[in-house]
Amino acid sequence: MGHDHAHHHHHHSHNRLGITFLLNIVITVAQVIGGVISGSLALISDAIHNLSDGVAVLLAYIADRLGHREKTAKHSFGYKRAEILAAFINSLVLIAISFYLMIEAVDRFANPQEVDFKWMLGLGFLGFVANGFSVFLLHDDHDSNLNVKAAYLHLLGDALTSLAVIVGAVFIWAWGWTWIDPLVTLLISIYLLVHTYQLLKESTEILMQFAPSSIDPDVVKQKLEGVAGVKQVYHIHIWRLTDHSIHFEAHVELNADLQLSQTRSIDEAMNEVLHHDFNITHVTLQFEYSCQNGGKGC
Repeated sequence: MGHDHAHHHHHHSHNRLGITFLLNIVITVAQVIGGVISGSLALISDAIHNLSDGVAVLLAYIADRLGHREKTAKHSFGYKRAEILAAFINSLVLIAISFYLMIEAVDRFANPQEVDFKWMLGLGFLGFVANGFSVFLLHDDHDSNLNVKAAYLHLLGDALTSLAVIVGAVFIWAWGWTWIDPLVTLLISIYLLVHTYQLLKESTEILMQFAPSSIDPDVVKQKLEGVAGVKQVYHIHIWRLTDHSIHFEAHVELNADLQLSQTRSIDEAMNEVLHHDFNITHVTLQFEYSCQNGGKGC
């Protein structure tokens, strides 16, 4: 029953990502055409933003499919890291686009051009409605993993930037302030840059197998060494396979030379600490005993 529910949920998630991707492509084509005709850099920047998010959603869709493939002997972790890789690639592309748009906006300040506000207004509104609908579609799944969350947040950003284009068009219509167009572009670019930095940082940390920032290895070591029967814990490794899956491995030196069956209670106690206090999902412990203790059998 639980498996059927999960499969049903994943199927809906795939469908929503697919619909969102198609919407983004339609908006992008319309805004590029409108931006060229109207001369609006803000509209073109919003179109590029939409295109990048369309690619992000496509990557999210592919990675989501790969992430739910069955494990094999060769691929013992499955393809779960495809989602992190997609988030990493997406963030790099967005940062590159942000810098490009900033350069274009500065150039437009120096060389202002006439802008047709009607195209800006109409296509900005189209982008706002379509992106708002995409955000609504992905809202229920946006906390499921880093990959879908990235796509969701980018689409939310798209809706806000489309709103900025609408506001810019109104200002040009009312007062003829064409400099509003590159200003909106600059604001969209800065928003994109700030918004993407955290995604790049988190996905890089996972790919580099850094310990999660929320977990202090020294605190973990201290708590584990407080378990009865444990002398010391060393060779500690903590890393994230995905944004939700934290792995832990370590060598555990015991106070006594115990048989393997006698280490079960210590193993369970240490697992409980790791699961309960640090939300670590996968644990590998290697028990040892040093003859330097002068124990029996040495």
